[in-house]
Amino acid sequence: MTEAIRLGGVGLTLGGHRFLFDLAVPAGSFTAVTGPSGSGKSTLFNIIAGFETTDAGRVLLGGQDMETVLPGKRPVSLVFQDNNLFAHLDLFTNVALGVSPSLRLDAAGRVLVSEALSRVGLAGFEKRMPATLSGGERQRAAFARALVRKRPIILLDEPFAALDPELRHQMGGLLAALHRDEGFTVLMITHDPDEARRLADRFVLIEGGRVVREGEIADLRAPRVR
Repeated sequence: MTEAIRLGGVGLTLGGHRFLFDLAVPAGSFTAVTGPSGSGKSTLFNIIAGFETTDAGRVLLGGQDMETVLPGKRPVSLVFQDNNLFAHLDLFTNVALGVSPSLRLDAAGRVLVSEALSRVGLAGFEKRMPATLSGGERQRAAFARALVRKRPIILLDEPFAALDPELRHQMGGLLAALHRDEGFTVLMITHDPDEARRLADRFVLIEGGRVVREGEIADLRAPRVR
C-alpha cells in the first residue's frame, strides 16, 4: 500500500487537551473523518497541514518527513466550510491565488484557472464577486482553487455543513467526480454517516484526541458518529 499520509506517535498539547495520533492513509483514497465535536478532527487537519507544531512523533506526507516543511510548501490543500474567498476580489482572482499568491500568472496559468472554473460549473463567472454567489457557487469556487494548486492531498473541514440537503448532495457528487478524475487523496470531516458512506471508501473515527477506529467505509456504524 502506497501511503499518502502517515502519522506515528504524533503528540500535541493544547491547553488542557492532549492529542496523540497514529494514522496511515492510502494514496488516492477518500477518507471520511468522523467523531464527536471537540474530539480533535480539526486539530488532526491542522497537524497535517503544518498549522500546529507537534511535540512528539513524525508526520510523513508522500513518504517525506514534514518536520521542517512550512505549511505553504506541504503537498496539501484545505477547503473550509466558509470557503475563504476574499470579498474584494472577483472569482477569477480568488481562484488564481491558488496558482500564484502574488497573482503573477502567465498565459498557461490563466488557462489553468479558466479550465478549473469550467470543470466545477462556473464558466463565465470570472468577474463575479463572492457576495453575488450562492453558497453552492462559493463552494465550487473553493474546489476550483484547490484544483489549480495541484497538491496530491486535499483536506476538507465540513465543507457542506452550511448547505441545504439538496445542494449538499450536489456538491458531494461534484467532489466525488473530481476525486475520480484527479486521483488525489481526500480526507473530509463530516458528522453525516450517510454522506460518509455515499462519498468515502474509508473512515477514521476520532474520540478524545485519538484515532480509535479506522477501516473500510462499510464498517462505519452510524451510532458511533455524533
